[in-house]
Amino acid sequence: MKKINILYSATMAVLLLSSCSDFLDTMPDNRAEINTEAKITSLLVSAYPAAFPVMMAEMASDNAMDNGPLFSVEFQSQEDAYLWQDIVTDTDEDAPQGLWDACYLAIASANHALQAIETMGNPSSLAPQRGEALICRAYGHFILANTFCEAYNYETASKKLGIPYAINPETEVSPDYIRGTLEETFSKIAADIQEGLPLIDDNLYSVPKYHFNKKAANAFAARFYLYYLQADKSNYEKVIEYANAVLGATPTKVLRTYDADFGTLSSPTNVADAFISAKSPANLLITPIYSSWPYTYGPWNLSQRYGQAKEICDNENLRADGIWGTAKNLVAANTIWNPQEKMPFPKLGMYFEYSDKVNGIGHRHAIMVPFTANETILCRAEAYIMKAQPEYGKAVTDINDWLVSVCYAGKAPTVTEDDINNFYKSIKCMPTVITNAAERTVKKQLNPIIAFVDTKQENFIHCILHLRRVETIHEGLRWFDIKRYGIEISHNRDGLTPDVLTKDDPRRAFQLPQDVIDAGLEANPRN
Repeated sequence: MKKINILYSATMAVLLLSSCSDFLDTMPDNRAEINTEAKITSLLVSAYPAAFPVMMAEMASDNAMDNGPLFSVEFQSQEDAYLWQDIVTDTDEDAPQGLWDACYLAIASANHALQAIETMGNPSSLAPQRGEALICRAYGHFILANTFCEAYNYETASKKLGIPYAINPETEVSPDYIRGTLEETFSKIAADIQEGLPLIDDNLYSVPKYHFNKKAANAFAARFYLYYLQADKSNYEKVIEYANAVLGATPTKVLRTYDADFGTLSSPTNVADAFISAKSPANLLITPIYSSWPYTYGPWNLSQRYGQAKEICDNENLRADGIWGTAKNLVAANTIWNPQEKMPFPKLGMYFEYSDKVNGIGHRHAIMVPFTANETILCRAEAYIMKAQPEYGKAVTDINDWLVSVCYAGKAPTVTEDDINNFYKSIKCMPTVITNAAERTVKKQLNPIIAFVDTKQENFIHCILHLRRVETIHEGLRWFDIKRYGIEISHNRDGLTPDVLTKDDPRRAFQLPQDVIDAGLEANPRN
C-alpha cells in the first residue's frame, strides 16, 4: 500500500475520512475557521480528487491483454481489474478504496467552501469560488458514478444504483447514507453544473489551468452531457453548445500539435513533460494524483503481465491503419517505447516525491490532463453525428481538424463523408473471442442505447470511437466508451478459456470498497 500524504494549506479545515463506519464523515478541525475569501480560495485547492480510476479502467478495457505467466504485476489490483474481479486486497489510490476516499475528500472540501460562502451571506465577490466549488462537487461525483455504477441509460437509470450525493459537510459521527438511483445522481450532477458554470471566472486564478477555468468547466459539461443520453437526443445540443465555448471559431488554434509537441523528442520523460505542459492550449485542466500508473503502463521492464501488447497496438490502436492512412502518418504511433508487452506512448510521466531520501521512501505521483481540446472536439463530432438530425458535414470538419492535430505536418489527409463511411464499412467487426491476432480490427460490434438510424451513422460512430481510443490511450476513457456503447469484449487468460464481458455484465460497474459495503452501503450486484 502506498503511503498517502495530503498537504493542506494552513488556513483550511482538516477533513477526516476515518473508519468504515463513517466513510463519508467530514469533520472540520475546530482550530481552523473558514471565514475569509482567501481561506475559501485556498480550501478549493483540495476540491480536486487526488486519484483517478485510470489504472483500473485501462486494465478492464480492451487496451490490455494477458502476456503470460513469464511476466509479473506490481499490484494485485492491476490483475483483479484485468480479470474483472472485485478489488479487495489493495487500498491505495489506484484501487477502489483509495479512489472512493479521494473523491469524497475532494467533495467534502467543496461542500465546506459552499457552506462557508453561505455563512458569509453569499457575497457577489465569492461567486467565482462558489462556481468552482459546485463544478468540483459535480466532477467528484461524476468520477464516482462512472466508476462504480453502470453506464447511464435513460430507460433504466431510475432503477439502477447511483452513489451517495454529498451536498453538506457532515457533523454526525455515523450518518446514514443510501446510494439512491443513477437517475438521481446524474440529475444532481447536472444541477451543480448548471448552477456553477456561469459563475466561473478565470480572473480568480493565478494559473487557471490548475483549476476549473471556463474552458475546462465547459469541456466537463460537454463530456457529461455526452454520457447523459436522453431519448429525444436533446442533450447532444448541450454537448455542442459547451464544446463550442471551448473550441471557439477556429478549433485548430486550441488543438494539440502532436508533431511540434512530440515529433522531435528523444526521451519518454520529455514527451510526458510536453504532454502536461500548461503552455499547450489543448490542455484545459491539469491535476496531480497519487498513482503508480505511469510505472505500470510505461517504458519500464516491470508490471508486464497485462498491457497494451504489440498485438493490440498494431491491429486495434495506435499502429493500426485509420482514416489518416498508415501508422507512419500518426505522430503518437511513432512515439512509442518498449517493452512490447505494453507499447507505451509516454504521455503520463512518473513524478516521485521523497519523504525520506536516505531510505528512498516517498510517494508516486502522476499528472493527469482530465480535459483537453482534442477530446472535446471528438465529443462535439459525436454529438453532431448522433443528434436527432445528424450533421455529418460538421462532424467531418471536426474530424479533419483532429487529423491535422495528430498527424505529421503535411501528412494529414482531408477526408470526406464517403471516405469515412466507406473505410469503416469495409472493415469487419472483430469477434468477441479471438483465436489469433489476424482477427483483431479497429471495429467492434456496438450495442447502443438508441438504435442507429442507418449504417452510415453506425460507421461514423465506429470512426469516432476509433479516434477517441487513439486520442485517449492510457487515460482510462476507453473503458467508459465501452460501457456507453455496450461493446462486448473478452480478456485472454493464460491456459484458460477467455472471459467475455457481455453488454449487460454487472462487472462493468466496479465493486464498491469493502469497507463501504461493511458500513452498510448496498453492494453492486454480481450475478
